[in-house]
Amino acid sequence: MKKFFVILFITLLPNLSWADLSSSKTNADGTTEITMTAVDALKIVAAMIDNGELTGAEQILTKMPSFGGGPLELERWFLLGRLSAARADYKTAIDIFRTILDAQPDLARVRFELAVCYMKTSQWYRADYQLRLAMAGDDLPENVRQMMNYYRYVVRQNKNWNIWFNFGAAPDNNVNNATGGSECIITIFGPLCRNLIEPESAVGFNVAFGGDYEFRLSDQWRWKSDAGVYANIYNLHDYDDLYLYASTGPRYIWSHGDIWLAAVASRRWYGWREYNWSAGARLSMNYDLSRKLSGGVTLQYLSNNYDYYGQYLNGNTYSANIHMFYSITSNIYSILRGGISREDTVSPTYSYWMPNVSIGIGAELPYGFNVYFSPSVYWQLYDAPQWSVQNGTFTQVTERDFTQRYALSLSNNKFDILGFVPTIIFSYTRRDSNMWQREYDRWAVEFTMARRF
Repeated sequence: MKKFFVILFITLLPNLSWADLSSSKTNADGTTEITMTAVDALKIVAAMIDNGELTGAEQILTKMPSFGGGPLELERWFLLGRLSAARADYKTAIDIFRTILDAQPDLARVRFELAVCYMKTSQWYRADYQLRLAMAGDDLPENVRQMMNYYRYVVRQNKNWNIWFNFGAAPDNNVNNATGGSECIITIFGPLCRNLIEPESAVGFNVAFGGDYEFRLSDQWRWKSDAGVYANIYNLHDYDDLYLYASTGPRYIWSHGDIWLAAVASRRWYGWREYNWSAGARLSMNYDLSRKLSGGVTLQYLSNNYDYYGQYLNGNTYSANIHMFYSITSNIYSILRGGISREDTVSPTYSYWMPNVSIGIGAELPYGFNVYFSPSVYWQLYDAPQWSVQNGTFTQVTERDFTQRYALSLSNNKFDILGFVPTIIFSYTRRDSNMWQREYDRWAVEFTMARRF
């Protein structure tokens, strides 16, 4: 066991039991020279921080030698973080706790202390994320878990505003979702063919930003409003996409959940031409089912109006979706999403049902790496048949599409730039259909700057 010498005035350590130390002696100048194990010293420092004896704790920590990056060194840095937090130097404490988690991301207690620092600095969304993961720590004492449950409620009460901003570039090998090739019908004069639109490759610059604010009416009641914009600008501007949205309405929160009823509206431009606008209502409910599992349900109705071809496409959209967040460990989590939507249009040919499901697993890994993998699938099941070229002849087909998408996201916290980290997303999309003209493959690579939590 490593030992070292600490020389202190005995008055600095009024609550210590010297019988617990390895050895001590009093020098001629009245100081006490103590020889103790590193573990004993770290325990003493932890107790002193708990008791508010910060000056003495700092003296011991600064006189300690480096322990070479092992568990004792992590504990020393953890105590330095706690010491900074006790002195309200939350920026330093956050930096220390983040550094520890970059090296060893499965330390639930460190995540808890980081969440508390985020709360002290009103970074409520970051605090919520860290608490969700920290609560999965099986080695945490029961009193800490109860405290986390209370803090989750405090976070829910105080998440009264948020601003988000992401941007990046996205090379795409099939921006128009095209099949390519040609289709032919057999006539008495022989095959009559036409060429289909070929897949086009493009590079897009994407940006998404927005925010929300809650006006506090009482401890439980809020009036919440949000708004945002998403834009994808390609070098082929016919595929530029711009989407604006906003919603507002009352929100009620309680110890384990919240519910929000909002009026919603959106406007979309495609290729810099007006595309459609929508308005309706949304009901969102969230609930903490256990310390590891939380979930929610969203119900939405939209009335859709198209700027072109409205005589066919105008109508209503009804959707019901669920999501579940499960903390497997303090650094590994899973997200399950599923739902169904109904598109009712003027023309039955364009009306359809769309079930969907996705499951993702994410992990915070050593050396600051973050990874998230999410396969997802959805079906489009149309109501009415339409004319299509199949097997060399015109025939009526009721379209049935099956789309699968696989996305892998990678980032590293060590490249933090003003609270954002560079993230690369690889995705592959495959659509299969009983109308072969609707089938396509699509690869994309997206580079973004995402907010660090």
